[in-house]
Amino acid sequence: MTLTAALAIVAGLVLAAIVAHGAWRAHRAGPRQAELPPSAERVEPMLAGQVPVVVPAQAELAVAVDEPGRARRGPRVDALIDAIVPLRLEAPVSGEFVLAHAPTTRRAGSKPFLIEGLNADNGDWEPVVTGQRYGELQAGVQLANRNGALNEIEYSEFAQQMQDFAENLGAMAELPDMLDVAARARELDAFASQHDAQLAVTLQANSVAWSLGYLEQCAARFGFVPGATAGRLVLAAAQEHAPPVLVLSFDAQVALAEQPELSALREVSLALDVPQTAETAEPFAAWQQVARGLADDMDATLVDDQGAPITLQAFTAIGTELAQMYQALAARDLAAGTATARRLFS
Repeated sequence: MTLTAALAIVAGLVLAAIVAHGAWRAHRAGPRQAELPPSAERVEPMLAGQVPVVVPAQAELAVAVDEPGRARRGPRVDALIDAIVPLRLEAPVSGEFVLAHAPTTRRAGSKPFLIEGLNADNGDWEPVVTGQRYGELQAGVQLANRNGALNEIEYSEFAQQMQDFAENLGAMAELPDMLDVAARARELDAFASQHDAQLAVTLQANSVAWSLGYLEQCAARFGFVPGATAGRLVLAAAQEHAPPVLVLSFDAQVALAEQPELSALREVSLALDVPQTAETAEPFAAWQQVARGLADDMDATLVDDQGAPITLQAFTAIGTELAQMYQALAARDLAAGTATARRLFS
């Protein structure tokens, strides 16, 4: 072999090594990818002492379908959080007649309102449906939500809609006094403001960023599935129709990217909306367990909204405060996870 040929071989080997090293560095610099294809099964999240429940990956969440002639599932008028307007009828009317003359909106400003009928056959109050007859009607406008207390302008808008509704039905609306309603609304809003809690912790990547696939793979180990909107993974509640227990949020632009696997995530947020889930479901324990588990799996640091690391002592202090909040809500018949509490804290 000539010297020229030997030098050419050596140069080729050096060039190949440089290319391979560059590719290795590029791989190291890119977002961390999912290590394996999604498995055919996933394990539901569990607390200490629980047996894991394996669910097929293709299993779909059951969706309740209302049967004809039955009242729809949904929120109900509640004197705890609603200002109620009775609508007196001269004679029973059909659900079709009521719905044909009902307001086209179910909101007064930022406050929703509900309309129910007293079923002439079974004597139950229910959301108005076709195929039924109603001897009385009532409407309830929500006194407060996370947008604040029902104010005089919103109540006036609601009152006008009820008066028009009653006139179209040939009914009589019995409107409560505006000042009394406004006072109740302010008191309820003050209570709700003092007993609301939406917990969030941020997971920050310590070194290598994450791809969307890697995040989804890690979150799936704790039972998370894609949410209805981009940039959200959710841990569904065991109760049907209930809001998710936990929400894992990230940059929605990554989910909407043409090649999301090439996008890099360096932080995600894990949130718990406390009043939305019953205390008996131990959502705080799940929030803490998932946060710490994801931090370990993804090589992340847990920080608060100021960027300060969250310690085990901080979790303990939060748990103590939540226990007091749960007691206060239950004492007012607004226990976390109830339909009424979910409406109030929305």
